[in-house]
Amino acid sequence: MYRKVKSMGRGLLPALIAVGLAACGPSFNGEKNAVEAKQFLEANKQKAGVVTTASGLQYEVIQEGAGDAPKATDTVTVNYKGGFPDGSTFDAGDGISFPLKGVIPGWTEGLQLMKPGAKYRFFIPPELGYGEHGAGRVIPPNAALIFEVELLKVGG
Repeated sequence: MYRKVKSMGRGLLPALIAVGLAACGPSFNGEKNAVEAKQFLEANKQKAGVVTTASGLQYEVIQEGAGDAPKATDTVTVNYKGGFPDGSTFDAGDGISFPLKGVIPGWTEGLQLMKPGAKYRFFIPPELGYGEHGAGRVIPPNAALIFEVELLKVGG
């Protein structure tokens, strides 16, 4: 359980922070995460207001918008917060613009359901997120993801 940490001349504080961060958030055990993601999504889809699409994406409308929904080929501008089912947050951004076809499939699908001004919560299964490989040291393999997204604008 205990790991010996070498600070390699960088001091004790960075080593302690690294150990602390390794203990936070979801596990990097892909098989365990897959089971937990499935259990979370099965329970979540039973909640009032949660809609499940044919692909398995789950979403909840927090606020409706108006206007034209984006297409996969559009660029969008959003505010967002991304986290895990345990409540920990791994990323957030305000006024971020990107081509919709350049993000994870859960975002591409989910944002096409929204209209400008809308705010949704997406519950993304691993296969519509970062899958069995995860994303670096931030998102572990087979992690379910939760994003709160506000669509500000469609188009560049």
